[in-house]
This record gives sequence, C-alpha cells and structure tokens, in this order.
Amino acid sequence: MSRILIAEDEQRIASFIEKGLRANGFSTEVVADGVTAYGRARSGDHDLMVLDIGLPQMDGFAVLALLRRDGSTLPVIVLTARDSVQDVVAGLEGGADDYMPKPFKFEELVARIRLRLNPDRGAETTVLRNGDLSLDLRTRQVGVDGRTVDLSAREFALAEAFLRHPGQV
Repeated sequence: MSRILIAEDEQRIASFIEKGLRANGFSTEVVADGVTAYGRARSGDHDLMVLDIGLPQMDGFAVLALLRRDGSTLPVIVLTARDSVQDVVAGLEGGADDYMPKPFKFEELVARIRLRLNPDRGAETTVLRNGDLSLDLRTRQVGVDGRTVDLSAREFALAEAFLRHPGQV
C-alpha cells in the first residue's frame, strides 16, 4: 500500500483529500505546516507528497527547494490555489513532479498520483513537437520560430491536445 504525505493547512481540504485517498487504497498522513512537512518528507516513510504552497512556518516552495537540495527524489504533486504562470513555472522548475491548481477534480488528483507512483511508466515526455512548434509541458510555454510564448490555461490545454494527436480533428 502506497503511503502519501499530505501537506495542507486547511483542515477541510486536508480531510477531504485524506478520506478520498484512503477510499482509493492509499495510506495517508496529514501535516499542517511546512517545517513538519519537510521533516516528514525526509523520513523516507512516504512514497509521494501532495504539497500546498501556502503553508505556515515555511511555504511549499521552500519545502520543495530544501528537499531537492538534499537530493530527495520523493515525487511531489503541488496542489495549491496559486495558479499564475509564474507560480506553476516556479513549482515545476523548483522540482515538483506535477502542479495542480485548486479547485481540482479529485479523480484527476488520484490519476496523477497513480501515474507518479508507477515505476514502469517509462521516460516522461516533457516537450511535444510538430514541425517548428514545440510545447514544454513543464513550463507551459510554446516555442515557434525561435520565439517563446506564454499560454493561458485553455490555450495550453488545446495546444497539448493538438500536439498529442496531430492530424486528428
């Protein structure tokens, strides 16, 4: 049974995530501040961490930076209300394996957790290409003719769908 560390300071959200993950067969532990999250993540007792950015004492960006500085390979899914392009990029470039904005669909969170826990998933594609067009899935930017363009969430979703299924309507 996979053990998930949930670092979330809003009790209602933490309880919702914990109950849902337990119902899906995961073992969970909830912590409500960044200092405790960092310590528990370093313990080696968990297979994955769901991390909120807006934690008291130490924010999620700092927790993530310390974990990666220490060489931790614990998969981290950032789940936060911060959904600006700058925050998404900071989280992914800071070492997060995934980034989900709130509000979120619980089924999608479970699917992303299962994906990150599956050791046989092979190499992850981070850049989709078609001709002169490239889409970086981590930074959510598109490159075309040597220029980089930031995309809105809807534009990114459409570009990803088109590039994953070229030539299809």
